[in-house]
Amino acid sequence: MKATAPVIRDVTVSDDGIRMRGRQDRAIDVKFDGRRVWSFWSRRDTVADGRELLARWPDALRRFLDGTTTLALVDHVNDEELFSAEIRLGAGSGRIRVEDADGHPLGLDKSNRLSRLFESRSAEHTQPLLDSMRSVVDALAEAGVEAFMAYGTLLGAVRQGGLIGHDSDADLGYVSRHDQPADAILESFRLQRALTAMGYPVTRYSGLAFKVLVTESDGAVRGLDVFGGFLRDGLLYLMGEVGHPFRADWIFPTTEIEFEGRPFPAPAQPDHLLEAMYGPSWRVPDPAYKFETPHSTVRRLNGWFRGTRVGRERVWDRYYGRPAKVAEEHPNESAFVHWVAEREPDMVTAVDIGCGTGRDAAWLAGRGVTTWGLDYAARGFRREARRAREAGLPVTFQWANLTELRSVLATGAQLSREPGPRVVLARHVADTTDDFGRLSLLRLARMVTGRSGRLHLQVQTGPSTGDRRFGVSPLDLTALLRQVAATGGRVIERADLVELDDGGTAAAGSTAAGTPISRLVITWTS
Repeated sequence: MKATAPVIRDVTVSDDGIRMRGRQDRAIDVKFDGRRVWSFWSRRDTVADGRELLARWPDALRRFLDGTTTLALVDHVNDEELFSAEIRLGAGSGRIRVEDADGHPLGLDKSNRLSRLFESRSAEHTQPLLDSMRSVVDALAEAGVEAFMAYGTLLGAVRQGGLIGHDSDADLGYVSRHDQPADAILESFRLQRALTAMGYPVTRYSGLAFKVLVTESDGAVRGLDVFGGFLRDGLLYLMGEVGHPFRADWIFPTTEIEFEGRPFPAPAQPDHLLEAMYGPSWRVPDPAYKFETPHSTVRRLNGWFRGTRVGRERVWDRYYGRPAKVAEEHPNESAFVHWVAEREPDMVTAVDIGCGTGRDAAWLAGRGVTTWGLDYAARGFRREARRAREAGLPVTFQWANLTELRSVLATGAQLSREPGPRVVLARHVADTTDDFGRLSLLRLARMVTGRSGRLHLQVQTGPSTGDRRFGVSPLDLTALLRQVAATGGRVIERADLVELDDGGTAAAGSTAAGTPISRLVITWTS
């Protein structure tokens, strides 16, 4: 009989990650001193590194990787230990501890977010979450909807009768009796108001989903997600990942399933909903599961319910959630704002679209220019806005969204009344959005600048040979210039440069390592 090939072999561990060889694709748990901190698939989540596969350390873990630990790689499904060794990472000499500031164990969930996972929590700690699940279910019933366990919570209930250890929050869902998106949104806000009146803090994800914040016995705040959905044209749309052929009798009437020793509501036939959420292999445990929602479903849910938040939470809010790292990457104003100031000595009002941290806007305000900083990730400019208020600078920071036409038109109408000449800046905005966002950027700039002002753009035009900018992709400049012309705009100055990693620039075509960029000055005369 032919011997079965090992899942992985020739494992080595370094500061870069975990290198191995193997042909099978299996879910593997990474354990430090016996405690799981991360899981990955041996082929799906690795990259080729010569003849080996490299599983790079997730960014969220790197700050902890300084010291020694007994690292074990364990097959998640059958609990077979595939590798174990005492290893050293970084320059530290102590034991590696992946913990929060209070010493509570942390681990990465399926989205590679550091959280206090259920596997490190006692029944006493999770009791308030279960109590709140019951209370929220009852409150939603009183408000007129039949809520049920959803996503990881339903999966844990059906598969093992309780919380999944590598999960970090609880999920409820409901299917509205409405079949029109607008009616379902109105209902969702009515439900939120009912929960708020009960004393629950609630934050909203989108037009059809919100989070109820629950405080556990040790003070930890846990999220209880409430995902709305509705049936339309034979399909179930359920925030945030489902758009799937479905029947109403697979949901209604809801039934009850035991969960952590208590009865909780579930869909009439939960297997159908779990397959819609996780695919036909939902019965196989997967701590590194990645949703692969069809693009058509994403577009439809975005258009109906996420118009003001697309890309924000998963990209920019997460990025700006690391203020120390952001401050290190952006300690000062950009060279671009100096370039603009040299060309606009008489500007009265400046509008920085996609202001990010707000440092450029605050710098202009410090020079006496009345400045507006616009961005759709308010977390980014929050710190600079507070500093500007304390210093009495003439700068206003405001939310705006280039992919939401209502936001563009309202903001443009508001700022077109400001004193002129009005100058608009947009540094690495056109190269971080889509075609509609770029068209909206030009539309907004045209409204704001009128006939006397100018738009100054900086965009990346080729692959970087130095540090890669977060969220920025090289832009087809020819296509952008066609959009400018289509809006009646005219480029009156263009500079093709290489932006160096230290923020300086070199002439295009030079051998200096950096990022190819173009700077454009655009006007509209009608």
